[in-house]
Amino acid sequence: MPSVTSNVLEWARTTAGLSLQEAATKLKVHSTRSAVGTDRLKAYEEGLAKPTRSLLLRMSKVYRRPLLTFYLQSPPARGDRGQDFRTLPERTTSAEPLVDALIRDVRARQAIVRSILEDEEDVEPLQFVGSMTMQQGVEPVMAAIRRALGFDLTTFRAQGSAEAAFTLLRQQAERIGVFVLLIGDLGSHHSAVEVEAFRGFALADALAPFILINDQDARSAWSFTLLHELAHLWLGATGISGRIPEGQVERFCNDVASGILLPNNEILSAGVDPRTEFDRAYALISSFADERVVSRSLVAYRLFVADRVSEQLWISLRDRFLGEWQRAKALAKERQRAKKKKTGPDYYIVRRHRLGPALLRFVARNLQEGDLTPTKAGKVLGVKARSVDPLLRGAGL
Repeated sequence: MPSVTSNVLEWARTTAGLSLQEAATKLKVHSTRSAVGTDRLKAYEEGLAKPTRSLLLRMSKVYRRPLLTFYLQSPPARGDRGQDFRTLPERTTSAEPLVDALIRDVRARQAIVRSILEDEEDVEPLQFVGSMTMQQGVEPVMAAIRRALGFDLTTFRAQGSAEAAFTLLRQQAERIGVFVLLIGDLGSHHSAVEVEAFRGFALADALAPFILINDQDARSAWSFTLLHELAHLWLGATGISGRIPEGQVERFCNDVASGILLPNNEILSAGVDPRTEFDRAYALISSFADERVVSRSLVAYRLFVADRVSEQLWISLRDRFLGEWQRAKALAKERQRAKKKKTGPDYYIVRRHRLGPALLRFVARNLQEGDLTPTKAGKVLGVKARSVDPLLRGAGL
């Protein structure tokens, strides 16, 4: 067995966003008579001591790296995120290591799916991926997406709730070959990635395009994010998106998504104009958004684009809506803690909802045909191999 590379240990810890003290605590590297826990961990990282295999296994779990990583000769290059469309650099958060780990995980799943599709004789590249450019303008991209999805705004709104409307939109996206995942953590609430860190991610691949939506976000925002990431696919732009549109590409994709959900001629009927004061605008936007199963922030943004509110008022409204959602989310968590609720939604029901029917069907079919082993199927689905069968069995496939 090759020896562990000490500087890789330090790299794995720092890219996991952990200090020596934090890592020592999580790894249970306890103090001894001769050294405190942090000194022992530092000795491993400096090559002055060799970690046991059990410690390496704990490192693999805590640092979210494959065990073989620790035997590399040097730290690997940072995983490819594609373009970072999110925010200005100073807006990045301490959740970056979690974001990197999440993207690595999704890319690994996508690679398995793609390798199988490459071997299927009747699979052809999806023509819509990379088929448009920003130079063509927002309207042609909107029209192309609506046409491909078979999207009808009246039917979308008739679903009655934001989550039901998203389910319909997801089905339409999956029908044309896009895998849509709802994932905002690395397997537990302890590793939840805040929405400020990322809102969505698009893998613009012509055989197996993936879209990842942060399910920590408000449900009323999921449809917008899905359409935003679909716009990235039409532009052939792989990358990660955030809440605030800073760059040209993000603003373009925001305009595409918001224009599909809220057409220009309709936003004028919101009753808000440049003279409307904050409290009145707040009330009108809230009512207008509820009727159309979209987020209030989306309506405020569309009003800003249409020059119906100033940039300052848009930002104030956006921050107000965000603050209220964050407080409501925190209150819901507190209530659940207060009840000391030991039971929650069925694990497999939640997992199926996150994965989406398209990926579940793909795995079920290729398991049956022998193109996927239970171990690889588990990797694609993000579960242990023994959980694959009950996960698929209850999906009604």
